[in-house]
Amino acid sequence: MNLDAKIPSGPLEKKWDRYRLEMKLVNPANKRKFDVIVVGSGLAGASAAASLAELGYNVQCFCFQDSPRRAHSIAAQGGINAAKNYTNDGDSIFRLFYDTIKGGDFRAREANVYRLAQVSVNIIDQCVAQGVPFAREYGGLLANRSFGGAQVSRTFYARGQTGQQLLLGAYQALSRQIGLGAVKMYPRTEMLDVVLIDGHAKGVVARNLVTGEISSHAADAVVLATGGYGNVFYLSTNARGCNVTAIYRAFKKGAAFANPCYTQIHPTCIPVSGDHQSKLTLMSESLRNDGRVWVPKSTGDKRPPRQIPESERDYYLERKYPSYGNLAPRDISSRAAKEVCDEGRGVGSGGLGVYLDFADAINRLGQRTIAERYGNLFSMYETITGENAYEVPMRIFPAVHYTMGGLWVDYHLMSTIPGLFVLGEANFSDHGANRLGASALMQGLADGYFVIPYTIGHYFVSAKQAKASTSHPEFKKAEEEVKVRTEKLLSIRGRRTVTSLHRELGKLLWDKCGMARHEAGLKEALRKIPELREEFWRNANVPGENQDFNQALEQAGRVADYMEFAELLCLDALNRRESCGGHFRTEFQTEDGEALRDDQNFAFVSAWEYQGPAKPPALHKEPLVYEEVKMTQRSYK
Repeated sequence: MNLDAKIPSGPLEKKWDRYRLEMKLVNPANKRKFDVIVVGSGLAGASAAASLAELGYNVQCFCFQDSPRRAHSIAAQGGINAAKNYTNDGDSIFRLFYDTIKGGDFRAREANVYRLAQVSVNIIDQCVAQGVPFAREYGGLLANRSFGGAQVSRTFYARGQTGQQLLLGAYQALSRQIGLGAVKMYPRTEMLDVVLIDGHAKGVVARNLVTGEISSHAADAVVLATGGYGNVFYLSTNARGCNVTAIYRAFKKGAAFANPCYTQIHPTCIPVSGDHQSKLTLMSESLRNDGRVWVPKSTGDKRPPRQIPESERDYYLERKYPSYGNLAPRDISSRAAKEVCDEGRGVGSGGLGVYLDFADAINRLGQRTIAERYGNLFSMYETITGENAYEVPMRIFPAVHYTMGGLWVDYHLMSTIPGLFVLGEANFSDHGANRLGASALMQGLADGYFVIPYTIGHYFVSAKQAKASTSHPEFKKAEEEVKVRTEKLLSIRGRRTVTSLHRELGKLLWDKCGMARHEAGLKEALRKIPELREEFWRNANVPGENQDFNQALEQAGRVADYMEFAELLCLDALNRRESCGGHFRTEFQTEDGEALRDDQNFAFVSAWEYQGPAKPPALHKEPLVYEEVKMTQRSYK
């Protein structure tokens, strides 16, 4: 497998300009001759579908929700980064680039990250023009706040519902193209396989989730924008529908999967309250701008928080990381919370929680100001916990959130399968081993609005592929494979629910490959996952029929993929004998408990190639070479 990243030559700050100058173009009149399939309609998918249709391409867009407005992008809360330097506090494109590289613990591709920082400045203008109601200062200028891993204020926001507002902006752009007939929308439709003809991606096989009908769809290129795989852990902040199926099925067709072990634990989530939960609730990282994180200094101190005097509180992030304080990056903040809870100083009924306290900010700014900034988040917290966070501190604890791994892509955002492009969280390209807060929305919109419209045209001209038809034997073969797999799932009729098997897999991964990993635990997980997978295919209960609305079948197909993907995740974690970002191997840490990288042996992207059933995947390595930054031990002190 050739991992040619196709990075343009020249100085870092000129690479994207050089690429756009040298790329091959499609004549405007010829764009309508090309068909594009976009799978996913969140920020990355909706912005890509709308932009490609605006250019003149014929677009088919698929989503398993009843409307693109229900994509998980809507759940993003705190904001979107952009190097506008509106606050005149020292920000720049290079500083955003460096913060992202450093925040990812020097495990991201330099050229892609610099391009992301460059185009970030255009995203805000695009969204404002669409009517996105960003927060504004008294004089009418766009407001900014800070986020973890940064010492400047570069995050644009709309209270605690930024993802929703940005998605509505992209959705209206998409809706316009649907109305014009340039985009054909397929809601409640799930992609189950990608179809290759002569080695190029030429379409997908999908299932109508209402009728059960299996159908094929042909195009000149396929764009996957299907999000991350955090739900492999069962409990996560992701919507219940989020899954790995689209990118994992592409992996089994030959697309390399990069860095699957890079999973992010978000430090600011409502703690687990019992086995009844099917997901966890995120409390935006933006809250750490005004909330102070603390625990009692003494173990076993169960007094109500307001009865614990200042002298007996440990504001541990401010103590350990004075330069960044409560806005230390997510991986570091999460491990710090786990550490104090492991010491017996956690709060709440199970001791797995820390306080996020707004008393100082309310005294300084007034409750009204805090409500203007975060009002919907406080309301959501009270609805879930029954506690008023204006009067008592929030209780938070880390939880699985974002996945930095994904399908390997080159500078063009194309996978190792020609014609298969991957955007947003579904690819690996921009965040290294840890994503900075407020950068997910930035990447999704950058990929969809400002990168794929250029790179896909270059592919069309360069590849010179013949048109594909669903009558081709490869489509019939893929359809048959999907039908056989579906029938196999429905034939099990065992005694265990799919949910119980998924929960067991998730707990195994959280315990052995979660916030902290070690060799013995990973090897134990790699022994147990095949046993659990065998139990799934022998004893899962999947009721209902195929030719019908069958959510149990949907879930079973996705969990079946998790049962295989979990092994790849743990294998990658075992192979990477270092700690970096969200991948924390307890054997590899500094004296003060921070991640200890091994740049001599592991400064590469792990790209895994599927070798067939019952065969271990092959590891390929893309070396990470830095021209503008020097790899250093991360410090936020």
